[in-house]
Amino acid sequence: MTIQQPSSTQKPALSISTPTVELPQFVVEGQRVLKEFAAQISSSVFGVERQMVISDMIARTDETVKEKLHALLNFFLKRMLTAHASDIDFGGFGSQGMIWFRIYGVKRPDPLLGKYTLDEMNILIQSILTDRQRLFLFENRNLDFSHMLYLENNEFRRFRADAYFDLDHLALNMRAINNEIRPYKSLELHPNVTRALSLAHTKDGLCLVTGITGSGKSTTLDSIIDANNHSYEGHIVIIASPVEYVHKSDKCIIRHREVGRDVLSFKDGAVQALRQDPDIIMIGELRDPDTIMTALEITDSGHKVFSTLHTASAVESIDRIIGEVPPIEQERVRNRLADTIRCVISQKLVPSLDGKRVLAKEVMLATPSVRAAIKNNNTSEIYQMINEGIEQGMITMEQDLRRLYLQKKISLENAMNFANNKRRLQQLLQVSGGTSE
Repeated sequence: MTIQQPSSTQKPALSISTPTVELPQFVVEGQRVLKEFAAQISSSVFGVERQMVISDMIARTDETVKEKLHALLNFFLKRMLTAHASDIDFGGFGSQGMIWFRIYGVKRPDPLLGKYTLDEMNILIQSILTDRQRLFLFENRNLDFSHMLYLENNEFRRFRADAYFDLDHLALNMRAINNEIRPYKSLELHPNVTRALSLAHTKDGLCLVTGITGSGKSTTLDSIIDANNHSYEGHIVIIASPVEYVHKSDKCIIRHREVGRDVLSFKDGAVQALRQDPDIIMIGELRDPDTIMTALEITDSGHKVFSTLHTASAVESIDRIIGEVPPIEQERVRNRLADTIRCVISQKLVPSLDGKRVLAKEVMLATPSVRAAIKNNNTSEIYQMINEGIEQGMITMEQDLRRLYLQKKISLENAMNFANNKRRLQQLLQVSGGTSE
């Protein structure tokens, strides 16, 4: 397999600068250590057994060798931060031996960092894991964890990492976690939405932030948590896999419980939190029916719950929760959800005209008509309720994309590409004179 390069007549959407300078000596040394390490691996073992052999070798390796490997990885991560990349990917067959970065939504390899064999990447990935993490990875074929990069002047950056298997070899994605919280005001939410999200105004209920992977859900959720932390006295319990931004307690005392490190599962963390005198429980993701049912039970008990879902719209979020449980349970869940839901924010990060990305969102508030539609299994009517609820603080994805386009923040093409209902967006633009199509 070869990586296609853009022709001379094509202008790439993104290029990572590749200065013609020699790599630092410690990087060259790390690359040498990788090659020597990989050469010792027997060619007669394959699959997980090969990874276990590498694990045993790393366990017996001198600490100075591990430090050289860590220095090489840290060089990749620093390069990532310098390039303003959100993600780094390497290892496994799919990377073709290269280090890949995602910068403003576009993912490409960085030729400056060279090419590596599959075993060299297996070694590098395993070198940053603990013995227990490696065993979990071999057994489950996937591992979520957090990683810390220490910088100069006592500064550091944290990364959310996911190690997994790609055709019997290890691959790794790491996402940079912002050191600074996005200001809540920058979300541009209606005062009614703020009241639904604020512990000072609403003491209970379920609030969801939804979107596809990489849409900024965690960033938005951290902004909401931060706003509550600075505005009302209470207790916030965060259950995440892994914990990303670490909040500093202000008016609220904030507990961080990482799944696999501080608690065994989202469900266990949520149930245990009820005995910890919480006001807000943040569940990193509603991944399965058990966690969904637990979240609904917690809100029933009078607590405020924040969580995320991998859905593209508010209506889809409601349908997903109901659809996750067996048919015999759906009527009960529908009624419970209608009583407990407070707000759903569905968001996307859309490429902007300045080469970066801008937040587009759909917001649903649980008005009496929305609750009735959920209870009566008429969720198809909710989109129109959101469309007509601007004065109440609601907005559809199409209305927000139209706003961004008319403000000249995004192109017409990207507005259409990111719309859930392209025909509806076209109608909105024609009414406003935004397009003649």
